[in-house]
Amino acid sequence: MKKLFKSKWFKIPFYSLTFAFAAIGFFLTVSYTAIRMGWTKEGGIVDANNRYFQEMQDKYDQDFKVDSATMVQKRYEAMERIIVLNEYYPQNAQYILSVLQKGADEYEVLRMLDAVDLQLKDNKQYQKALSKIKFNAKRAKEVSNLSAFEWMNIAEWKTFKEAVSKDKKLIDSVSKQTGVEGRLIVSCLVGEQIRLFNSSREAYKKWIGPLKVLSVESQFSFGVTGIKEQTAMNIEHNLKDPGSIYYLGPKYEGLLDFVGQDTAAINKERIDRLTDFHNHYYSYLYAALFLKQVKVQWEKEGYPIDKRPEILATLFNVGYPQSKPKPNPRVGGSTIKIYEKPYSFGAIAYQFYYSGELFDLFPFEKKKFDWNEKG
Repeated sequence: MKKLFKSKWFKIPFYSLTFAFAAIGFFLTVSYTAIRMGWTKEGGIVDANNRYFQEMQDKYDQDFKVDSATMVQKRYEAMERIIVLNEYYPQNAQYILSVLQKGADEYEVLRMLDAVDLQLKDNKQYQKALSKIKFNAKRAKEVSNLSAFEWMNIAEWKTFKEAVSKDKKLIDSVSKQTGVEGRLIVSCLVGEQIRLFNSSREAYKKWIGPLKVLSVESQFSFGVTGIKEQTAMNIEHNLKDPGSIYYLGPKYEGLLDFVGQDTAAINKERIDRLTDFHNHYYSYLYAALFLKQVKVQWEKEGYPIDKRPEILATLFNVGYPQSKPKPNPRVGGSTIKIYEKPYSFGAIAYQFYYSGELFDLFPFEKKKFDWNEKG
C-alpha cells in the first residue's frame, strides 16, 4: 500500500487535484471579498446629453394638456420639421411621416423629431434650417387672428355671412338645377352685397345689419344679385334661342317660363320674381344662368374660362356687351370702395372664392359647371 502512495501514478493526480481545489477555493474567497467590498462595481457614466433629455421632458410636462387648436398647430409644426429633415435624412423623415399619417399622438411624433434633432445638434446647416421654423413660429404668435383679406374683417362681412347662410337651401337648389357651383354663385353675390352695404349705410344701420338679411335692389338693378332688367330679358331669350351663342340646350329652355302671356304681365312677373324680399330663388337662378351662358360662349370661341371665377364674376358685373372672348381676359368691373379702399368687383369675388370663408356651407365641387352630371 505504501508503495502505491509513493508511486508517481498516485502522487501526480493527487497533488494536481489538491492544488486545483485550493485554487478554486482561493478564487471564490477573493471573489466574495471583492463583491462585498464593492471592488467589482463599474463606475458608469452620465450621458453627455442628459441635460437635453431633461429639458425635453420638462417641455412636454408643461405643455401636455392643450386644446384642439394647439394640437393642430403642433401637427403643422411636425410637418414643417419633417420637411426640413427630409432635405438631410429622407429615410428618417419617411419613418416619422409614416407614424404621423397613421394617427399617432402629435407629441410622440414631436419627440421622434426631438431625438433626431439631438443627434444632429452639431449639424450646422440642419440647425440653421430648423431655427428658421422656430423663428417663424415665434412670429406667428405675435400676429393678429384677423383675416389676411382686410375687407373680411369688417362688421358688414359678419352680417353677410349670417344672412347668406339663411339662403343655403335656395342656392343649393339653383346649383343642382343649373349645374353651376354654389360657391361660384355666392362669389358674385358677395361683390354686389358688399357694395350695397357700403353705399347704403343708412339702410344697413336701420334694418340690414340688425335683421341679418341681404339687401334687395329694386331700382336700376334688381334682387340680391343686382340683375338689370335688360340682362334678365337677355338671359330669358338666350335660353329659348338655339341659334344663340349663349344657348345651353333644350333642358334649360323652360327654367324661366312665365305664368302670364302678355308683355305687361311678363314684365311685372319678372320684377316681382327678382325683388321678392322673402324668397331670393330667382336672383340666384338668373345669376347662375348668366354665368353658364357666358361660360358656354367663351368655350365655343375656344377660350375656356370655367376655371376662372374672377373672370366669370367680372363678366357678371359688366354684362353681355363686354363679354368678348379673347386669349387674355382682364379682371375688373365696378370699383367697390370698402372703408375708402378700392377693390374691383372681380377681385372681391376671387378673394372670397379662394378664401375658405363659408366653405362648410359652399364647398368646391369637382367642377365649377355641370358638377352634378355623371360621367
